[in-house]
Amino acid sequence: MKPTLTNDIQLSKYNPLPRILSFDDFDEGAHGWCELVGNHNGDLNELQPVFSDMRPPQLSTCTFFDLGTHGSMNGTYSLKLATRPRQFHQAVGIKRLTSPTNGRGQVETWFTYKAEQTFGPNASEIRAWDGNYHPSEAQFGSFTIWNDICEGPEPGQRYMCALRYENTNEAGDFTQRWMYKTALHPTTRMLQGGTPSTQNDVHVARTDQWEPVPGGNQQLCFNEVPTKVNWHYLRWQFDLASRQNIELQVNDLTLDLAGVPVLPTDEGYWGISRLLNFCFDVRTTSNVRNFLYLDSVLISVDW
Repeated sequence: MKPTLTNDIQLSKYNPLPRILSFDDFDEGAHGWCELVGNHNGDLNELQPVFSDMRPPQLSTCTFFDLGTHGSMNGTYSLKLATRPRQFHQAVGIKRLTSPTNGRGQVETWFTYKAEQTFGPNASEIRAWDGNYHPSEAQFGSFTIWNDICEGPEPGQRYMCALRYENTNEAGDFTQRWMYKTALHPTTRMLQGGTPSTQNDVHVARTDQWEPVPGGNQQLCFNEVPTKVNWHYLRWQFDLASRQNIELQVNDLTLDLAGVPVLPTDEGYWGISRLLNFCFDVRTTSNVRNFLYLDSVLISVDW
């Protein structure tokens, strides 16, 4: 039985599972979404380089130089993730929970994405402005929705599901497709054990460890200039019992993810039993700041 949503404008734009675990309306605050910081022993110099500067999420009014304050989809504030103006920099927002049981989980949001407005000639332009296409679209890299799950301390009980929208690849060329990762996230423990890492992507040790989701090509609504904001619907469902992705819907595209592999860790992890973390991140492939905005986030389960 689904929750009654018809009389609540904020909730009626979503399609949750039977129990709403968390509804994060960012007009009311950050709701526990914070910066991802890597493991250390009190010395911040011990942080992995890729984890050392992930930037905290911030509440944003979507204010731009030309149109002023845009606001969120329903209200004034959205949650904003912002990279540095440095190629391959990544900003991550995380919400930390635990799960009392296994079952299906679902994350929904209305989001938009932008590259920062720049002025003057830019070497990363793939083609010039023509009154419709704007070069800043090619300055946006990717954003990812993912989780971090740990059932207990035994080997093989920790895993992560991650789905990335890649707008441009490492070379800055348009790809505009959904991707899944084919290798494990290199944890601090793995790195201390000798696992090599290029340290320019929090998800994988090498950036070639991503593969396209079958049928996942999708052009989103960038809308011509870097200061026009159009909100997109996203719904992602996964199953804790079977340790797999189930489905991803982004506007009119729905992808069956049952065949997308999810890799467990080989070693056990202490002190994180029943871990249930949710994350969004944005990553730039240019020397231009990239932004991901979330109007609100709804997390629901079938427990």
